[in-house]
Amino acid sequence: MSHIEREPTSPAVFRILDLFAGPGGLDVAADVLGHRITGIEWDTGACATRCAAGMDTFQGDVRQYRAAFFPHAQVLTGGPPCQTFTVAGHGAGRRALDQVVQYIERLHEAVRAKNQDWREIFRTWRKILEELRRRELEAKKVTAEKRQLEDLTARKRRAMRKRLAQLGQSPEEIKSFLKTLKAPQTLEVPDDELKTLLEEFSSLNDALDKLRDRLEELGDERTGLVLQPLWWVIERSKRPGSEPYEAVVLEQVPAVMPVWKEYAKVLTSLGYRTGTQLMHTEAFGVPQTRRRAVLMARLDPTVVSNPLLPDVSETHERYQPGSLSTRRAKARHTDTLLWGVLGEDAEESPKEAWVSMEMALKTARSIKPDLPERPAFTVISNYGTGGDPEARGRRDHDAPSATITGKVSRNRLVHKGTDKELDDFNRFTPAEAGVLQTFPVTYPWSGNDVSQQIGNAVPPRLALHVLRQVLEPGLNKDEAKARLERATTALEAWKPGKPVKIRLHGNWEGHPLTGR
Repeated sequence: MSHIEREPTSPAVFRILDLFAGPGGLDVAADVLGHRITGIEWDTGACATRCAAGMDTFQGDVRQYRAAFFPHAQVLTGGPPCQTFTVAGHGAGRRALDQVVQYIERLHEAVRAKNQDWREIFRTWRKILEELRRRELEAKKVTAEKRQLEDLTARKRRAMRKRLAQLGQSPEEIKSFLKTLKAPQTLEVPDDELKTLLEEFSSLNDALDKLRDRLEELGDERTGLVLQPLWWVIERSKRPGSEPYEAVVLEQVPAVMPVWKEYAKVLTSLGYRTGTQLMHTEAFGVPQTRRRAVLMARLDPTVVSNPLLPDVSETHERYQPGSLSTRRAKARHTDTLLWGVLGEDAEESPKEAWVSMEMALKTARSIKPDLPERPAFTVISNYGTGGDPEARGRRDHDAPSATITGKVSRNRLVHKGTDKELDDFNRFTPAEAGVLQTFPVTYPWSGNDVSQQIGNAVPPRLALHVLRQVLEPGLNKDEAKARLERATTALEAWKPGKPVKIRLHGNWEGHPLTGR
């Protein structure tokens, strides 16, 4: 870990266990706040980065571990995989959410039972795991059958292409014909052989549609992973001989918010004050527009009379392209004399301006001078906008970045106001992409698929705000502000210490959370 000099800061030092820890976004935030953190992460690339960054890590599937293995952990954090929920409201995503909510309700019912017997609670959990396992096994069988049908469908398609060529169709006519195969019943086919192929193709497509529907009903194996943090909290709260976590912090994409709200109901039953908040990252000093759904919980004996935690206060303005607040923010970044022209005085707005890509990268260059220095640029996204894959999103250098995803290395940098790529450094380096997520510029990105690691990570600066609020509720407004300012400075200047060895399941000896 870093050896930055810190003022006495944290009212208490917590031992944190981070599930689905990724490359260490929450971990580095906890480190600069003075807490001790251990992560569980399965991805080899992310573990390589964690090792190089000195982040204490157990490698493996979270489902291989249990809360009982880490009796000295005081705080639980994490961000379970979200892919199955990112299309909430549309087919499979909506069904996956509904399924998880139903499982949470079953666990909640067991927790609230009059006798609250641990064996009954555990029995409920085992039944849920068995159901998920059966679904997973059946889904594998259906997936294998689906692949076989897809292979057959591809063969029929090739056979039709060949037959059309034999009938004298031009390449353009063949292409047009094959495009209409999504609705083959509308086609008029005079050739008997082609007609037979088309009927067989249509039959295979109908069978494939049924298999796709069945897979959506069965769900994804990752659906069960989102239940893991809740079960760890229940186990620590209800298992004889265990002590409950003092706090819980979970974060994910906005689509997971309904799950967090159900979590909150269970945690309230277990004696926690809770809060759920949809957080706009640029409103907390992250040079990027991104939204995260956050669940916060703090063990509190006054929960009956005071069940809700307050929201984390935004410190910066939100970014809205073309809005007056955005024009004001840009003015602050360029010339403070323009404030009065825009009708705003510094004393009238308690919030800071959002942070632009330009400002974040400039600060990073002051720490790591070998970063590229570019002229005014525009980022052209790898993704389309407005439902049009060809209409690539664009964001200028003097604005926050669009959401950093696992495809960030594919984003193009062009001269501002043009489509002409920069002659040099027309892509963000991993260090720069990390900075736009608010990782320290010296963060030692390692292993495979670094872009995906960066895109999946929680922005450390956002984590600073959430951890400070949940773990240090006794600080007043001025103390909290000073605490965050010191932590932000430490985060920017953070440097990795000595690499650590990744632990595997069963390697408990000598670890501070295991007590062995």
